[in-house]
Amino acid sequence: MERRFFALKIDVYVKGRWYLGDPTDSAGKEIDDIWQFKHGKRVEVHERLRIPVNKPGEPLDIEFAGAGGTPIVGARVASVFREMAPDDVQLFPVDVEGESNPYFVLNVARTIRCIDDAASDEVQIRTAEEFTDRIGQYFSVIGLKIDKSKVDDARVFRTWGWGPPIIVDEEIKDALEATGISGGKFDEV
Repeated sequence: MERRFFALKIDVYVKGRWYLGDPTDSAGKEIDDIWQFKHGKRVEVHERLRIPVNKPGEPLDIEFAGAGGTPIVGARVASVFREMAPDDVQLFPVDVEGESNPYFVLNVARTIRCIDDAASDEVQIRTAEEFTDRIGQYFSVIGLKIDKSKVDDARVFRTWGWGPPIIVDEEIKDALEATGISGGKFDEV
C-alpha cells in the first residue's frame, strides 16, 4: 500500500483560540532569528525560550506562533513526535505566558526536495528579480502535491524551497488525531 502524507496546518477556525507571539529569550527580548524553526534543519537553542500570548483565548495543542510561524505544541503532541519521529524533529521546552502546562517548540529537522510541480495546482518559482539567494525556490505553491518516491523513510519533514508546510505521514496524522488535538488540521499532499 502506498504511503500517504499530509500537510499539518493551523486551524484558524477554532472559536475563542489564543494567538501566540514570536519566541523571546528569558529577558523577554525577541530572539535574533524568528524564522529558524521553519528552515527544516537542526538548530541549537542555548536557553529556555518564552512565548508571549498576543491574544488570550483557549490554549491549543498546536499553534504556529508569531510572524515567524514557530510551531508550538503541547505535551500530547510532543509525545507523538518524540515517539514516532525522533530522528526527524527536535523538541525544546518553552514557557508560554500564563500557562502551567508543558509546551515545546517543534523544530522539523529534515528537508526533502519533493514538490511535484506538475501535480500541484499552481507553482511559481522565484527569479532573479526577487530574492537572489532564493532563485529557483518557490514563490508560491497552491494545491501542494509531493512526489512520494523522493520521501524515502522520512515521517516528518519540510519541503525544499517552500518552508510553510510541515509534512507528516499518515500514521503520525492518525496518532495526533487520536489524542484529540486542537489547533491543527491536515490536508493530503
